[in-house]
Amino acid sequence: MIAIEDFKDIKYEKEENGICTITINRPERRNALSPITFLELEFAFEYMEHDDDVRVVVITGNQEGNAFSSGAYVSPKIQSEMTPEIIKMLDPTDRSSKRIARKIFDFPKPIVAAVNGLAIGGGITMLLIGADLIYASENAYLGFYFVQNAFMSEFASTFLLLLQLGFQRAKEIIYYGKKIGAQEAFELGLVNKVLPLNELVPFAREQALKLITPKAPGLSIRLMRQAIHTMFKDQIYKILDIENEGYITLLSKPDVGIAARARREKKEPVFKTK
Repeated sequence: MIAIEDFKDIKYEKEENGICTITINRPERRNALSPITFLELEFAFEYMEHDDDVRVVVITGNQEGNAFSSGAYVSPKIQSEMTPEIIKMLDPTDRSSKRIARKIFDFPKPIVAAVNGLAIGGGITMLLIGADLIYASENAYLGFYFVQNAFMSEFASTFLLLLQLGFQRAKEIIYYGKKIGAQEAFELGLVNKVLPLNELVPFAREQALKLITPKAPGLSIRLMRQAIHTMFKDQIYKILDIENEGYITLLSKPDVGIAARARREKKEPVFKTK
């Protein structure tokens, strides 16, 4: 495991009031998510699960990056950070981050998200599978840009969006890789409230405190979260496996490389896989 004091991609702050704040902390890349980020998040949730002093989690992004998260970090620079110790902790068959998806979904304590800017790809689907409440700043937007990169959506979002929005709206979003502003996200029910940026984190913290003792019967909240998630666990686990198989298939095709080159060259991609 990675020790809390050795986290580089996230910031871990535990308070006496029961709140533990996780901040995605790579503003120089707009808080993009690398395999190391997900590994640190996995261990952070492991620590918080077994720490009785942690009663509720608030997750946000370093505001210097003007983003919650810009999605997957695919730069070759990540290779310089992949030490042999890190590589040993990764599962080479897990191409869609299903391990951290399961960890967040199964987490027994409430999670409150403060989306303080753009949330792209895994930056939003990670919250859809795990956060009990999602609050967004007025400047935030959600980007379901998987199709532009010749990937498929992950974190069980192919199921969760259908569950939340119905077939037609969900398919439109994932087939066309839609960008959804904060207000539209609220109207669709993807976020709970939209606030001015300077009010976002204080409001999220206030709402988090309302989920734990003494302001709320903390055990009741935890048991309700468990009941809700248990109802869908079989479907969630199945779709995570299907999404991962889809990722493995897509990575073997030329379209992923075509999309990457098109991004670098700022051109429209011309895909080949039928």
